Amino acid sequence: MFFFREFRTGVYRYNPCKRAAILLIAALSGFTAVAESAGQELRKEPLVIAPIVEGIHLCDEAASNKSITSLADAYALCRKSKLDGASAVNRLLNTLEPGGPKGAVQVGYTATLQLLALYQKTPRGWEIDPTRVDDFLSILRKVQRPVVVYLAADHFDSLGPISEELSKDSQNMLQLRDGKPLELNYFGYQIKPYTLSTNPAIPVNHYRFQALGYVAEKIKALPKSVQDRVVAYTLAGELHQMFPDFENGMGAYQGIQVTDYSPSSITDFRKWLAAKYKSVDSLNATMGSTYAKFEEVPAPSKDIRKEKLGSFGEHYDAFADGTLPIAGWLWDPLQKIQQLELHVDSEYVGPIAYGFNRLDVYRAEASITTPSTGFRYDLDFTRIKPGRHIAQVIAKSQGTPYQVAEVEFVVVARDQAAPPSAKPKKIASLKAAATLSGVRSWLDQPRPLQDVYYNPLAREWNLFREFQVFQFLKYFREQALKAGLPASKLFSHQIVPNVNSSWNPQLFAVGKTLEGNAPWNHGLNMYGGATDSAWLRDFMAQRGIRGYGVPEFNPQQWKREGVHLAAMQSHLKAGARFISPYYFSVVPARFKGPEQGVNRMELRPDNTADGSDRFYRAIIEFAAQ
Repeated sequence: MFFFREFRTGVYRYNPCKRAAILLIAALSGFTAVAESAGQELRKEPLVIAPIVEGIHLCDEAASNKSITSLADAYALCRKSKLDGASAVNRLLNTLEPGGPKGAVQVGYTATLQLLALYQKTPRGWEIDPTRVDDFLSILRKVQRPVVVYLAADHFDSLGPISEELSKDSQNMLQLRDGKPLELNYFGYQIKPYTLSTNPAIPVNHYRFQALGYVAEKIKALPKSVQDRVVAYTLAGELHQMFPDFENGMGAYQGIQVTDYSPSSITDFRKWLAAKYKSVDSLNATMGSTYAKFEEVPAPSKDIRKEKLGSFGEHYDAFADGTLPIAGWLWDPLQKIQQLELHVDSEYVGPIAYGFNRLDVYRAEASITTPSTGFRYDLDFTRIKPGRHIAQVIAKSQGTPYQVAEVEFVVVARDQAAPPSAKPKKIASLKAAATLSGVRSWLDQPRPLQDVYYNPLAREWNLFREFQVFQFLKYFREQALKAGLPASKLFSHQIVPNVNSSWNPQLFAVGKTLEGNAPWNHGLNMYGGATDSAWLRDFMAQRGIRGYGVPEFNPQQWKREGVHLAAMQSHLKAGARFISPYYFSVVPARFKGPEQGVNRMELRPDNTADGSDRFYRAIIEFAAQ
């Protein structure tokens, strides 16, 4: 679950408001019509609004007992008394959709089960506590609403007592290049970056997949009427590679560190290269290297600017794979601009995609009324000659070019020879886009005179890291199928980093899991502008992603009326199977911790933060149709 990011303001300013008015208007508009048509064809079943509900195991008896002052004690009383929170959940859902689920839009709920949290320590070792599973299944039986079952086993599955023991064994964890696992928190919530290896002998995998099989068997033993209420199983949670400062570092580009440099991962990388290139001579011919055998090939990890390299193949940074992001934000409330273009050394390169999520800009600037203000172009510099170059972001308004931003960068040869000092040629005498009424903008990436070094092995390393994420999710799905869960209901639970133009997708390495030919049904988490994004709709159309779900969903907006309802309507038209608003709570205020970033999104009629009250009302209105 993610929201916000960094924000900068400055001389350059720019626009968004009209999603299809900037980039490839006809293409995006055409897609919208196709997507809506496809959605109507797919709409054989109702769209389920399945909010994530905090406190589904909290019984009324403990919630109303004022002598109980901690949530842990309240849960303990409920378990001891064999009581659950089904009554509270039913009351909540009946408030959102009185009279039960009916119509084209139906209210259900998302029930989260953390697989590692099921374990308890016994004299025989770690064993699944059957009462915890029974408590969960009791909710499914008693709440007669559609349900999305979230089988969590990612870094957020960290609250059970077994997680502390697992995190002490390095083979269970993703590792940085120094061999150390990351120690991370997410707004006060401790997270554990577990390995993405599929090796069943690794302890954390043994426990994850044992719990998955156990839970699946219990679900299959439920009455058919209960099983039929399950509209989806979302698998594992947000699976991706990790990085330091996870809480704030999604947009890091300088001095980045990534995972996984564990010994087994590096060995697997070399095997992956051997399978791809067949011979080390073929690898060397492509890389420009002189390795004698695959066992000598390093996993790139060193910054050539700061460290001595054993070979150029060791170089790694945010640009080493040959791409340089040209990215920022643009605000154009009067829709003066029809096109954004990238020019390098005065030559046209291509149109710049626009309308990405920039919730940070939306938060920081009161006058900006949509988070869909981001623009980005990932420039392939692998064929650009060494030397100084200049990138210009140019806006077209009524056929006239205006400059949004310009920035110089330097391509450096692998031998670090001094690049030519010739000043790059640019398109001169352009008026600033800021002279257009209402237009404001800012360029975030790259920094001025950013030096870049292309290491083809770094590109392979990033592709391999994506392969690791894909393979783990694929294996998790295979284990779910093996345990008897139906393929038609198995969804991923993935983040789409690219929809946030200020983020660094390399840190996550999830691109392969978002391909249209993936074996699972796609579950894509959406926050901010991503909840109603022309860019994201186009992204899904290009990949043939249909019949998808949204395991986490929150527009986080409060400046314009109708935003939340419009976002949900767009997914109804596009054929989404379910949307899981994040989040509702049936936990009394006295049990809740201090106000944090996540609490802003609790959906209540009295919570104005992040537009949570508006989203609450929109769900009721949407469910009534």
